[in-house]
Amino acid sequence: MRYDYVIAGGGSAGCTLAARLSEDPSKTVCLIEAGGEGKDLLVRAPAGIIALLPGRPKINNWAFETVPQQELGGRKGYQPRGKALGGSSAINAMLYTRGHRGDYDEWADLGCDGWSWDEVLPYFRRAEGNQRGADALHGGDGPLRVAEQQEPRPISKAFVEACGESQIRRNDDFNGPEQEGVGLYQVTQFWGERRNGERCSAAAAYLHPAMDRPNLTVITGAHATKVILEGKRAAGVRYRVGKTETVAEAKREVILCGGAFGSPQLLLLSGIGPAVELAAHGIPLLHELPGVGKNLQDHLDFIMAWTSRETDLMGIGLRGMPGLIGHMLRWRKNGTGMIATPYAEGGAFLKSDAAIDRPDLQLHFCIAIVDDHGRKLHMGYGFSCHVCVLRPHSRGEVGLSSADPLASPRIDPRFLQDERDANLLLKGVRMMRGILEAPALAKYRSKEIYTAGVSSDAELMAHIRARADTIYHPAGTCKMGVDDMAVVNPQLQVRGLRALRVVDASVMPTLIGGNTNAPTIMIAEKAAAMIRAVA
Repeated sequence: MRYDYVIAGGGSAGCTLAARLSEDPSKTVCLIEAGGEGKDLLVRAPAGIIALLPGRPKINNWAFETVPQQELGGRKGYQPRGKALGGSSAINAMLYTRGHRGDYDEWADLGCDGWSWDEVLPYFRRAEGNQRGADALHGGDGPLRVAEQQEPRPISKAFVEACGESQIRRNDDFNGPEQEGVGLYQVTQFWGERRNGERCSAAAAYLHPAMDRPNLTVITGAHATKVILEGKRAAGVRYRVGKTETVAEAKREVILCGGAFGSPQLLLLSGIGPAVELAAHGIPLLHELPGVGKNLQDHLDFIMAWTSRETDLMGIGLRGMPGLIGHMLRWRKNGTGMIATPYAEGGAFLKSDAAIDRPDLQLHFCIAIVDDHGRKLHMGYGFSCHVCVLRPHSRGEVGLSSADPLASPRIDPRFLQDERDANLLLKGVRMMRGILEAPALAKYRSKEIYTAGVSSDAELMAHIRARADTIYHPAGTCKMGVDDMAVVNPQLQVRGLRALRVVDASVMPTLIGGNTNAPTIMIAEKAAAMIRAVA
């Protein structure tokens, strides 16, 4: 079949792009997604993340692993990624943050014309349907529903108070004029309507309402295996459904939306990338681009956790079971209660030094003991808090583990390779512990898990190396720019090729200081406008 646009990857960017491009009835759009439709109950119920995130079994989740990380004691890290329409927005904690305005001005300073804060803000606003309404910084009627949390737990409010006791100011809008401070996160969740309290993934926001358009073809359960090149022009995408291979031909453009792991992997499988990498796997070099798969950046995260005698938390125990059943019934009835929780209800953006221009640490406060991505369970109840370094200096890469297109990519974040990241994370851990030991959380604290009695820098650093891992924000592997290692130009076109773009978090030249879902949707909104402007 032939289409005007063929999109490989139905994640946050792919869903946004397919919906926006198909608004033009004169253009045909094909979206290829390896997973399912992303409509099942575990996706729609926010608390269902506890079944999706661990990847045991792999429900709507690629559940990748990294190669052994030298600075983390040789451990392999875990990299959950959404495998369904909506991508990782179908399995994430729904937190709506954009990063700091300085992050985007930095992109413009690096040569990414058109990507300064003032130039990307309209696309954030276009996407956003905020429960608080529209203003100079927010959109009120966009497809992506942004809500207040339905019913945050009292412990999350106590966390905000504990930060106040630690001289951290209150901030009720992390996407407002200032990012620094503590508050409760807004979430990508339906509000004030029939689906109140359900997850608003990118698919639910953009794609599912557009599925009946005659000019839009969505193929699920289809694994993209290769970009078809005719000379230096992208002509289509080969994909596999079961054992059957098919080609979706593109009359105008092929657009890769596979994310920070999937997009570079598909380029490499197609003979586009560093010659050495391709030769190692016997893949003919069709277009040399040394930056493909390089520049991987991610937020390394460390967790401290406490047990608690309180049962108004997510946990495993008979004492809290009647209450949890009641919450399930309430959510099914009207979308309220604990089933609507993002788990990470409270948060903070902190400066490690008052002299720096923007926060360099982020906290996520969870109403459960989240240990090893929920893969290690603890009986009883408790809470945990995460801290991550927002702008890491360490750089990793994504490559091929095999020429087999169904094999997982080779992921090497090289966490803590740069000593500055280790030093800053250690400082963040100490700041976080001070907050967790503040009086406002006293009634919730019982026993500190893992780090009780640990006080020296050396001991804390040993714990960091033993347990730190991603908080799910990989980016940068098909970076936008004008230097020799850039993969795409500021129009997101692959350098040296025609009719081929990359539109997802992989194009970020530097990682933004916050959660990456909202910025990825913004990138797709801006890309759609650029594409339609020249169609």
